Amino acid sequence: MRNVTLRQMRVFAAVARHLSFTRAARELHLTQPAVSQQMRLLEQEVGLPVIEQIGRQIRLAPAGLELLRYANQVTELLREAGESIAAMRGLKRGLLKLGAVSTAKYFAPALLSAFTPEYPEVNIKFTVGNRGEIVRLLAANELDLVIMGRPPAELATAAAPFAPHPSVIIAPPEHPLIARRRIPLAALAAEAFLVREEGSGTRASMERLFAEQRVPFRALMEVSSNETIKQAVMAGMGLSFISAHTIGLEIGAGRLAILDVVGLPVIRDWYVIQLQEKRLPPIAAAFRQFMLEHGARIIARTIGASLAERGEPDAPARQRAARSARRNPTRRIRRAEEPAA
Repeated sequence: MRNVTLRQMRVFAAVARHLSFTRAARELHLTQPAVSQQMRLLEQEVGLPVIEQIGRQIRLAPAGLELLRYANQVTELLREAGESIAAMRGLKRGLLKLGAVSTAKYFAPALLSAFTPEYPEVNIKFTVGNRGEIVRLLAANELDLVIMGRPPAELATAAAPFAPHPSVIIAPPEHPLIARRRIPLAALAAEAFLVREEGSGTRASMERLFAEQRVPFRALMEVSSNETIKQAVMAGMGLSFISAHTIGLEIGAGRLAILDVVGLPVIRDWYVIQLQEKRLPPIAAAFRQFMLEHGARIIARTIGASLAERGEPDAPARQRAARSARRNPTRRIRRAEEPAA
């Protein structure tokens, strides 16, 4: 394959991405015959068919699937080379490919917003997903950096903590336990909990907390969305163990309240993570350093200093919740006696 050209690899990658000569030609600003010619030349060099065409349907042949891995690596290396040369010329541009677990989406835009004024020509590809999705993208080298609360043990990564990450137990404001202080965790054994999905960092932290104190918990519903969990708690379906960084607006509005449970908040760290062997493009390296230096302060300012540091509502919010609990002390008790659906 000594005579394979970068042009042929780019054309092949576009065809593989779209599974269409027409759409690949449109993306590359070429004619369809030019795309077909480059694909023929590539197959001659490979010595095997890289695509299979049945009627109008195109799919990758086994050799094409293997070649695509290298085509993507070539494209990524060219991007990194271009950004490194641009950095040497003093240009503050490039593509930042950032991933974040869903809990981090509440503050990641604030980090990007604070970073971009110094890099006005940067392009950002920001991907939010559950932990499994983000780990898969990182493993495939489709992300430069990821933000998550627990480095993936299944990958060789370089992980650096950059901000504290408190988790708390939330309840609807009228819950009778809101008026209590220093609640033992065992007092929550009979409560229904809305929990995150298996594999999430929040779920793992909750299970570890209850296991360490040998307290069982009753999972009423498993939910993969923080927003859905918050809505369910506000509706009175149960309690939830959740990142304090996800509930600032609801606490401020008095729609959720934080229980004063002994041993909480649980403080973990937020990490910025990259593949261990990956050489970061200059723009990604700059953003990583920016997070290490300024991330904690920006998150505290965005979420609210008292909530970010202590995982507690402010005094007025706690007082409103206590008054609501005194006005309606029986609603949560009745729901606790109902059988799980």
